[in-house]
Amino acid sequence: MHSPSIFDTISSQEPQRAPIGVFDSGVGGLTVLRQIYQQLPNESIIYVGDTARLPYGIRSQLEILQFVREILHWMQQQRVKMAIMACNTSSALALDIVQQEFNFPILGVILPGATAAAQQGRRIGVIATPATAQSNAYRQAILAIQPNAQVWQVSCPEFVPLIEQNRIRDPYTTEIAKTYLEPLIEKEIDTLVYGCTHYPLMSPVLRSLLPPQVKLIDPAVHVVATCSQELDVLGAKNIHPPMPTRFAVSGCPRQFSQSGLQWLGYTPMVEQVCFTEAVLS
Repeated sequence: MHSPSIFDTISSQEPQRAPIGVFDSGVGGLTVLRQIYQQLPNESIIYVGDTARLPYGIRSQLEILQFVREILHWMQQQRVKMAIMACNTSSALALDIVQQEFNFPILGVILPGATAAAQQGRRIGVIATPATAQSNAYRQAILAIQPNAQVWQVSCPEFVPLIEQNRIRDPYTTEIAKTYLEPLIEKEIDTLVYGCTHYPLMSPVLRSLLPPQVKLIDPAVHVVATCSQELDVLGAKNIHPPMPTRFAVSGCPRQFSQSGLQWLGYTPMVEQVCFTEAVLS
């Protein structure tokens, strides 16, 4: 069992003040967290990084589903009022299943990102992890909204490890990015979707390689806008000052804390958690 926290007291007395859970395999979900800070500054957040088991993008659907269930069980114990899967691989492979299994709303990043892409472009490129690309989730979602669109997906297996290792500025990373983008540039795309929440962290490199007219779609922006609408519908928006963000990782807290400084502008206090224990307790 988890030890009682101030979140528990708040959740039971005033449901609006309960936290939103945000999870990803690593630092990629910090792009969603930054959007919450901008769009929903009163909301309290519990951020989970499953860093011991990253990257998710090379794993099977069964593995992803197991990891997601364990994290959501843990979040349930923390009494979150909503969860955001800040992970495209999880959203592609597990969202529909776990939405039926848990009693709080769970949002994924793919539908909001696909909707924005379909509204803005007709020749759409998607860069994604191998699992997300293989799932065809973005192509299906975009074509359901805009049947006249053309969609090309590129699997980018090296991006997440390079971002997690803080190697975005390496010349090697630029060369890899060129290789991934080349087929999309040849197709004369007008829009590029970041099909992984890590990828906005690569935006200076990607922008430098893409033609200037190509629009970049960051699903993080759009999933938080969706979250805001859902909270309005539920009457669950917090009007009080937020609690400090709580960070929990399954791997090394120090490594995550160092990455957090770069992407958040402050050094987060990070605790280590075993998410499998949440299912057992």
